[in-house]
Amino acid sequence: MRLAWFSWLVRHFTEFGYSQGLLRAAIGTTAVLVTAALVWFALHRNRPAAAVAAGLTSALGIGWLAFH
Repeated sequence: MRLAWFSWLVRHFTEFGYSQGLLRAAIGTTAVLVTAALVWFALHRNRPAAAVAAGLTSALGIGWLAFH
């Protein structure tokens, strides 16, 4: 599933805000993923809540980057 999502993102790379440059896209995506990891570690005692919160943070952050 992750590989399919990544390949879809690569195919549609120029349609989103990622077309502003590879460096900016990499920095923004890395920042979102680090934030999701921090959310995961903050909620690590409740694994289901941590997974949901980190996934939601990733999806919303990358979605925001894509359309702004």
